[in-house]
Amino acid sequence: MRKKFFLMFLVFICLSIIGLKFFIQKNVFYSKNSKEIQTKSTTNEKKRETINEKLQKEIAVINSDKDKSVIKNREAIVLGARKEAEKKVKYKSEYYVGGYPPDNEGVCTDLVWRAFKNAGYNLKDMVDEDIRNHPSDYKRTEGKPDPNIDFRRVPNLYVYFKKYAQSITTELKPNDVDNLKEWQPGDILTFDKSEHIAIVSDKRRADGIPYIIHSAPSYAREGDEIMYWMPKITGHFRFSK
Repeated sequence: MRKKFFLMFLVFICLSIIGLKFFIQKNVFYSKNSKEIQTKSTTNEKKRETINEKLQKEIAVINSDKDKSVIKNREAIVLGARKEAEKKVKYKSEYYVGGYPPDNEGVCTDLVWRAFKNAGYNLKDMVDEDIRNHPSDYKRTEGKPDPNIDFRRVPNLYVYFKKYAQSITTELKPNDVDNLKEWQPGDILTFDKSEHIAIVSDKRRADGIPYIIHSAPSYAREGDEIMYWMPKITGHFRFSK
């Protein structure tokens, strides 16, 4: 009986030692992995910070050769668009006699002309004049220009910016400084021509991807949404007049 008890006791001790050894090895493994993951995460974050720092310097160098008034206009466009986002202007599509909707509502194109207004441009007059002078360029008007709505239609703005703004790449690559520096604050983006339009923000993700400022249901906003819209992009323009 004592012998049997002794053998059971030895088995218990052996199993306890094996279990303790496994527990220690497992914790050491997870601790090591956790440190490695944390180290990699910290390294990636530092790398991303470096990318953004380098990106800002690259853009600053590019813009240093530009007319200061042009750069100020782009900054004003971003600030004008941001005002719409901060007010969370309600997304509402209506036809207005006189063209302009109330200040507290509008669609994606309304955010754009308001942003341009903040920079001193009257986008309505600019588009209306070009339609009068070159009606055949604007298929969306179907030969019947309507100043009450023409400047609020994405296809018309697409044509206008295609004619009078610089066309930029439509490819967007995270962590690629050479590519990302082509995406600058105040740039205009169009999607599916008749669907949507937005403005590139001066805010970016850690990997350099810019935010966009736009109006979409149910209100105007600024955020990390550009990758959602990327498959539909049709134009990337920089207005420098």
